[in-house]
Amino acid sequence: MAAAAIGTSLLAGCASDEDSGTDAGGSDSKGKTVITVGLFGTFGFQEAGLYEEYEKLNPKVKIEQTVIERNENYYPQLLTRLGSNSGLADIQAIEVANIAEVVQTQSDKFVDLGKADGVSKDDYFPWKWEQATNPEGKTIGLGTDVGPMALCYRKDHFEAAGLPTDREEVGKLWAGDWGKYIEVGKRFQQNAPEGVAWVDSAGGVYNAVISSSAKRYYSEQGKLIYKDNPAVKEAWDLAAEAATAGLTDKEQQFTPPWDKSMNNGTFATISCPPWMLGYIQDKGGDKAKDKWDVAQAPKPGNWGGAFLGVPETSRHKEEAIKLAAWLTAPTQQAKLFAERGSFPSTPGSYKTPEVAEAKHEFFSNAPIGQIFSAAAEGVPTQVIGPKDQVIQENIVNSGLLQIDQKGVSPDKAWESATKTVDNALDE
Repeated sequence: MAAAAIGTSLLAGCASDEDSGTDAGGSDSKGKTVITVGLFGTFGFQEAGLYEEYEKLNPKVKIEQTVIERNENYYPQLLTRLGSNSGLADIQAIEVANIAEVVQTQSDKFVDLGKADGVSKDDYFPWKWEQATNPEGKTIGLGTDVGPMALCYRKDHFEAAGLPTDREEVGKLWAGDWGKYIEVGKRFQQNAPEGVAWVDSAGGVYNAVISSSAKRYYSEQGKLIYKDNPAVKEAWDLAAEAATAGLTDKEQQFTPPWDKSMNNGTFATISCPPWMLGYIQDKGGDKAKDKWDVAQAPKPGNWGGAFLGVPETSRHKEEAIKLAAWLTAPTQQAKLFAERGSFPSTPGSYKTPEVAEAKHEFFSNAPIGQIFSAAAEGVPTQVIGPKDQVIQENIVNSGLLQIDQKGVSPDKAWESATKTVDNALDE
């Protein structure tokens, strides 16, 4: 849902030869090699002019992109086409929530990019590279963007509640401990402006906390551990505490009521990957300019991101690999961040002026390049299982939302959530 709402990176079906004007060999009427790219959401490659730049550098290549708006529509189609070994683009995007399932069940359908010419493992964060690598060492995707976590906060609400507003001082309030974040929220709530909550939702708290944990729902061996994992319990307990202590605005993220609350300024903080900045600016409007700022989160975490893979069925593997490597190289990722706000998965990008000197005018001119770079460099290598997204959505929607909006006890909500998860996993 997050990826679909923010447009981080989603899949698209590939264009047919008839639709694209290519022949069966993948060439256009002018004899150029046509590389098809299947995406979801808004990756921004075309909008940022990267395709046009690549075609100028490689005049015998033409790029054709097909996009499906939402990953929940894109991903099932991708699986169907992988299953039939037909209809696939030369390059296919894979959302981070789905990468583990594709790695575990479809690795044989993709080219090993770790062994490809022009691809360097050292260009990418180790934790990002590992997400697309199977136990045998085969890497099926190159990382596009990442979603390092910060916390966005309303300076006006902080000032009214007697809390510091300087971003460095704010970060010190909860440094190193998500529990401190909840305790600061209790302090805030004692003197909060009327009608303003500390945080948007219990689900938002849960997502932020669990996103900073190396282990979540699966062990390294692929065993389900979500019911017994201390990291899940900590995230659940803190989110439930936020709800029962009256710190939340009782919202469900990425819904119209949540958008309205953001516009009305009825919560003071929200977990904030880079893509969330545009969302807040869009929903908050001009009246919220300079009222928001960005501080470091208690612990580094990641929320979002995607990969580009080259299916074995590609008619132009070498050219497709070359294009995928170029699109995800540090220089192009830096350009994409400057134009579209997609935060790079390549540490080398962070030394470029586009990232190192980046500030966000709407967010009180916050040095977002420095803030998110520091967060990305601290993200742990996370164990991602094939059904992470299913588990997390049900924990939030079948559990925490019931505490937040219906006053269900945390114990009963956990029981309901785990039953729903187990039923979903058995389907």
